[in-house]
Amino acid sequence: MKFRVLGPLEVVAGSERVELGGPRQEIVVATLLISANRVVTMDRLLEAIYGEELPPTCRSQAQISISSLRRLFASRSRDPVISTRAHGYVIEVDSGRLDSQRFEELVAAARVARDANNLDVAVAKYRDALRLWRGPALNGIDSQLVRAAAIRLDEQRITTNEDRLKLELDLGRHHELVVELTELVEESPLRERLRGQLMLALYRCDRTAEALHVYRQARRTMLDELGIEPSKRLQQLEHAILISDPVLELAERIKIQPVKQRIPSLLPTDIADFTGRTEEISQIRQLLLHAPGEKDRLAVPVVVIVGQGGIGKTSIAVHASHGLADHFPDGQLFADFHGGASHPVGPTWVLGRFLRALGVPAPQIPEGLDERAEVYRNLIANRKVLVVLDDAAGESQVLPLLPGSGDAAVIITSRRRLAGLAGATHIEVNAFDADNSLELLARIAGTERVKTQSAEAAAVAEHCGHLPLALRIAGARLSARPHWSVAQLVERLADETRRLDELRHGDMGIRPGISLTYESVSGSARQLFRRLAILELPLFSGWLSVVLLDQPLAHAEDALDELINARLIETTGSGSGVHSQYRFHDLIRVFARERLAAEEPAAERKAALERALGALLYLAEEAHRRHYGGGYGGLPSDALRWPLPGRLVDQLVGHPQSWYVREHATLVSGVRQAAQAGFVELCWSLAFSAVTLFESRNYLDDWQEAYDIALETTRRAHHVRGQAAVLYSMGSLNIAQQRFDQARQVFGEAAQLFQDAGDDLGTALVARHIAYIDWLSGRLDDATRGYEQALATFRRTGDQVAAAYVLQGLAQVKLDLHELDSARELLSDALRLSQTARCGRAEAQVLERIGEAYLLAGDLAGAVDTFELALARTRDIGDRVEEAYALQGVGVAKARQGEFGRAYGALQHGLELAGVAGERVAEARALLGLSELALIRGDPGPAVVFGRRASDIFRGVGALLYDARALTLLSEAHAALGDIDAAKAASAEAVALRKKLLGDAPV
Repeated sequence: MKFRVLGPLEVVAGSERVELGGPRQEIVVATLLISANRVVTMDRLLEAIYGEELPPTCRSQAQISISSLRRLFASRSRDPVISTRAHGYVIEVDSGRLDSQRFEELVAAARVARDANNLDVAVAKYRDALRLWRGPALNGIDSQLVRAAAIRLDEQRITTNEDRLKLELDLGRHHELVVELTELVEESPLRERLRGQLMLALYRCDRTAEALHVYRQARRTMLDELGIEPSKRLQQLEHAILISDPVLELAERIKIQPVKQRIPSLLPTDIADFTGRTEEISQIRQLLLHAPGEKDRLAVPVVVIVGQGGIGKTSIAVHASHGLADHFPDGQLFADFHGGASHPVGPTWVLGRFLRALGVPAPQIPEGLDERAEVYRNLIANRKVLVVLDDAAGESQVLPLLPGSGDAAVIITSRRRLAGLAGATHIEVNAFDADNSLELLARIAGTERVKTQSAEAAAVAEHCGHLPLALRIAGARLSARPHWSVAQLVERLADETRRLDELRHGDMGIRPGISLTYESVSGSARQLFRRLAILELPLFSGWLSVVLLDQPLAHAEDALDELINARLIETTGSGSGVHSQYRFHDLIRVFARERLAAEEPAAERKAALERALGALLYLAEEAHRRHYGGGYGGLPSDALRWPLPGRLVDQLVGHPQSWYVREHATLVSGVRQAAQAGFVELCWSLAFSAVTLFESRNYLDDWQEAYDIALETTRRAHHVRGQAAVLYSMGSLNIAQQRFDQARQVFGEAAQLFQDAGDDLGTALVARHIAYIDWLSGRLDDATRGYEQALATFRRTGDQVAAAYVLQGLAQVKLDLHELDSARELLSDALRLSQTARCGRAEAQVLERIGEAYLLAGDLAGAVDTFELALARTRDIGDRVEEAYALQGVGVAKARQGEFGRAYGALQHGLELAGVAGERVAEARALLGLSELALIRGDPGPAVVFGRRASDIFRGVGALLYDARALTLLSEAHAALGDIDAAKAASAEAVALRKKLLGDAPV
């Protein structure tokens, strides 16, 4: 067995990751490994598990955990792992089986080589040591004692990396180190040694100004964070750079030897009994091979083989790859990502394997993902290489491994469609037909045997559901038992309660022993296991156990822990405590559903589902309330709310946005299941409550899916108010997508339905959004009327956050009309309301409007301070869209102050955030800011380019007021270039547009 603490805690037996059974066992193992081969007292273990407040049963609970771990380790190791001593316990680990020990050995070897002046060897040893790290030490272990030890380990990692970087600088590798050092300084801005190494690397790259800028940044950071000047050593380094001190130069330059390319051949053995799939193999060949006379491709052909577990995706990929190997003479690469496991393989590790296979010496392999990907793409550029990536969980795993040259080709297998891979062709793989099923059985069990018992063989295939993995297991069982008739296996498989147990052979199996394990747990655990299968979720949170069992928290947690320990469910994700998430294995879920149907009456199943969805709605509305500091924009409904214990609710939604993100798939699934079960009120209420998440995190696809389901359900049920609420949500989605014409139309339908239902609050919510669209398109009188109508309702209902939003909208109209005093009065009221409600998102938007008022008044210092305060608020709540707007304000204010570097950085960052979020108006405003910045700097060429792009976007989305601003700036830029005709044309267009929108209002 091997133990890993340099990253998330892992225990590995052979190639299998050992699941320790829960947080308490993880803390025990981590504490013992910190003091490996040394006795850890029981008191220290208890402190690690429980902290200072020890429960009465703490010793017995700890002993139970240790006993459980001993049994677990004994099942995988002949030698005892945890031993009892007089005063405690010890975990005995030989050298090489604990990564932290191996790390210390490699670091010691590196220092010996360094002292002997064998710098290349020392660097290689340092890199080998650092390569053992997989992230922060013991990441995810919730124990103060363990975290203290982990911090010490992390400090050793940083110091070791600094020692390695020093040697690489001594070897003249400064060009290669600049990017890495820059990233390290950003991660650890107070590490002066890293700052100095970056300064030296930049200086040796003839980038003196940048080296000095790094020092100035360091000084500013030290003063701001610690109130002290940089160390004397860093000051001396700055002075040496200023005077170009010869001591900073290398005695001699060391040449790095070029990589000697290899031709890798990593494909697994071909499938000797491969059956069928003729169409899929032909399609793969056609997609990956050049057609006769075809010109060189610009894009790499990528084929994604998609299907459920056990369907034969890997067999198809391997067989097709062997058939294609001759067409890719420069090599074939293969990696298994284990996407179905709870801990899939990451692209960084796979890139390391590929680079070694391609001939890169281990010491020259970069540490970071991006750098590894760059080296990898460079090595296989213009080479005919076939890359096979098996069992990918998602796009992020495979994107860094896609070659950059069209001469290469890629085959990917995955259990889901990887829609994020641009240009990839997906091949859906289904179960075998009857003929192929019989052919595979015949190849494994014997042709004559299957031919003479064809009816029985067909029955075996039916019982296997024509799933290739199940067929392979059934065939292997027949082959290993020549005395059996096929009818005997048919008889064994016919019993549905044993079928999954029968489908196992050797190392192959479909849930071997699941039934026995299920029967071994308590009645409460079995009931929870069955009821968890009601939920159509890939992941589920522990709080659902309280609702499904309708039992106190402690009882439900015990049942959940029992299932985890029995491995009927498994933990997943990075959460801990109440934020832990769990999953069924795909096939275990099938078994759970069988038990659900067999043991739970339909009425109890429906009641449990309604409780689960009611609790989900209760939590979603509580998260919404805490996020906005009140019931902003809420619409009451008659749907069941299932309250959870107050302390649990505080723990779950204490950080509302984090809860929303963690449960976003649960919310969408909840909408779907409510619709399927006929819970109309729950369906539309859940869809409506999730808008807080969809809007702030830009989950537009999830928003659309929830809307489609809820709208169909409310229309089918003729539920007028529910339809209105869903249409209002859809209008908000259209705004988020910058589809303002569609939004106006949908809001109009929603307004009519709200009026038909006599719902003044819903009508006001719609009016506020229509007013925003009116303002954006320049209908300022209509916007004012709409805002004032909504404000009257929100004042009456006491919705402070909604009133704050409306007030800042009205203030924006006043700013456009240059009515500065009125705008300030409205904004003061809006700020007071948003701060009283403690709604960070509303406060950030109000602060942005106040910043614009300062800009309009020419108070640049006030504008900068206000925009930066807004920026801090957006980052506190994790709202990337509002962050983009705040950055635009900071950038414009800084540009007008003459701080061009900071202005450009803020505007460029805002542009990037807006682009990622798909927020076109924010993107155009950032471009407008860049145009103004270029004009102020005396660079009208880029000002024209940026201004034109901004104008095109504003016009495209119907933001005509902003378009007028862009045209005015564009006119100034053309004039600065000397293009008078273009300047006049843009000016005339801007004036006409402003006159149309604002009439005689001042420009």
